[in-house]
Amino acid sequence: MSTVAVLRLPLAVDLSGFVKLLQRMQVPHRVSEEAGEQVLWVPDNISEDVRSLYERFPAGDPEQQIGIPVAQTSKRPGFVEQLRHSKATAVVLLLSLIVGAVTLLGENLETMHWFTFLDFRVVGEYIQFTPLADSLAAGQWWRLFTPMLLHFGFLHLAMNGMWYWELGRRIEARQGSINLIGLTLLYSLVSNYSQFYYSGATLFGGLSGVLYGLLGHCWIFQLLSPNPAYRLPRGVLVMMLIWLVVCMSGLISMIGFGEIANAAHVSGLLIGCFTGLLGGLYNRRKLAV
Repeated sequence: MSTVAVLRLPLAVDLSGFVKLLQRMQVPHRVSEEAGEQVLWVPDNISEDVRSLYERFPAGDPEQQIGIPVAQTSKRPGFVEQLRHSKATAVVLLLSLIVGAVTLLGENLETMHWFTFLDFRVVGEYIQFTPLADSLAAGQWWRLFTPMLLHFGFLHLAMNGMWYWELGRRIEARQGSINLIGLTLLYSLVSNYSQFYYSGATLFGGLSGVLYGLLGHCWIFQLLSPNPAYRLPRGVLVMMLIWLVVCMSGLISMIGFGEIANAAHVSGLLIGCFTGLLGGLYNRRKLAV
């Protein structure tokens, strides 16, 4: 929403009392100094109301003659209500739980091969992979996306699920369910293919590549077009980026936590930053019109 200059007054005029009144009424505003004047800016749709208020109370309301009801503290929505407003986020997590159950979190190879990037069969003690081109020719296009639903262990699923719930709800609330699903599939495709290109024929899976995409999207979008939904605590962003660097160093694999899909993480973050750049620029331009 655009703002307009509702008052232009000499610098000698004391606006502090009126500004305190606006703060008490929770009216969006800002004061700037231009060409030797102090200028009061407010949203265009309330400019006439603010101008009329100044005519009545130029010194503010020190005696608090204006009765302003105290807003009640909003109650935090319950889990069921959050689910109702985060259907797409919940669907992705439910699918992850279902796939985790049928694959026994990576222990059941007979069912897991339906969700891997490359199909495979077990020959003795070895795994024989099917070329991706053969699977795609057979119509198995879902393999480009379904590795995001695979998880190897309860902790892997729990951590990824927790972060997808936190980040996915933000994007769904701000940009809608369809956009969240579209971004999730895009990040999954890019991170899965990047990991395959980097590591070759191996087993990999998890939502972490998608999570770094969501993180990058919120991060850059918020920088370009600030909004409450994407305002992540600085500590969260720093922690996730530090964790990315630590994983790339090989330390996590060295201490016995298994191989980390670093290519999926990095490519997910990069494509997420790119979509955040496009979305942020578009939203900023839309608000400026």
